[in-house]
Amino acid sequence: MPFPQTRMRRLRATRQLRGLVRETRLSPQDLVYPMFVAHGVDRREPIDAMPGIDHLSIAHAVTEAGEAKALGIPAVLLFGLPAAKDEEGSGAWDDEGIVQLATQAIKEAHPDVLVITDLCLCEYTSHGHCGVVREDGSVDNDATLELLARAATSQARAGADVIAPSDMMDGRVGFIRAALDDDGHTDTPILAYSAKFASAFYGPFREAAGSAPAFGDRRSYQMDPANGDEALREARLDVEEGADIVMVKPALPYLDLIRRIKDETKIPLAAYNVSGEYAMVKAAAAAGQLDERVAVLEILTGIRRAGADFVITYHAKDAARWLQ
Repeated sequence: MPFPQTRMRRLRATRQLRGLVRETRLSPQDLVYPMFVAHGVDRREPIDAMPGIDHLSIAHAVTEAGEAKALGIPAVLLFGLPAAKDEEGSGAWDDEGIVQLATQAIKEAHPDVLVITDLCLCEYTSHGHCGVVREDGSVDNDATLELLARAATSQARAGADVIAPSDMMDGRVGFIRAALDDDGHTDTPILAYSAKFASAFYGPFREAAGSAPAFGDRRSYQMDPANGDEALREARLDVEEGADIVMVKPALPYLDLIRRIKDETKIPLAAYNVSGEYAMVKAAAAAGQLDERVAVLEILTGIRRAGADFVITYHAKDAARWLQ
């Protein structure tokens, strides 16, 4: 009788057998492609901090969504760069806003593409915070909920398939669920950014979205990276309030929490392979320090192995090509 490790070595020795006994699968169907949609005509501008990712006018966003679909990627996640910003972030609930118009255009051109709309005020506010700012510089949680609800119903009316609140205000999932239901969108699911940490890995995104806070930081409403039990409590609360999917963001430093939250909630879980994680791999590959293809597929497989049902990643299109 061979030793168990000898048996496994034999299984690994044949490529076809490796595929049959592989525990974790990764396919384009497991990926979501994020896009930054901006006002303008025929606008496609590279984002310096995120090589390979562009600011896209609506026509280019429609083309990108079609390319993702052709690669087997089922969904896109939309972030908007408005033409103007104000204190309240009113562009977020404008029915003629950039995300609303992009959603309509993508759904018209590609009805089978799942459109997820990020729901937050930070891209639309002149101060860059995710909510209403009081005179003392703090964020007013309850006042923000009203504005988020208005934005959610506007996005749903535009045709969004999934609403994804990323603001981290307390009670926002229940508030948004009620608003969607009252507006007749009872079948529109909520993907809640449930465990969103105050992370150093968001830097490139904030350049891409023009959403860096003008003062202070977001530590009063985003989570302390040291707190795992708190992440579980936040996820449980979101599920109780009506979240259909929960998210962990970022992914790589929080693989343990992906597993814990998946085991705890028993509902679909998304992991966000964020801009800083993407940019690090790009920089290392450009310097010849690693093989981008091998590294990316290993990262995405690891996130899936940790328990993520799907991964939001800027590498989605590249990964889909490599997987094919």
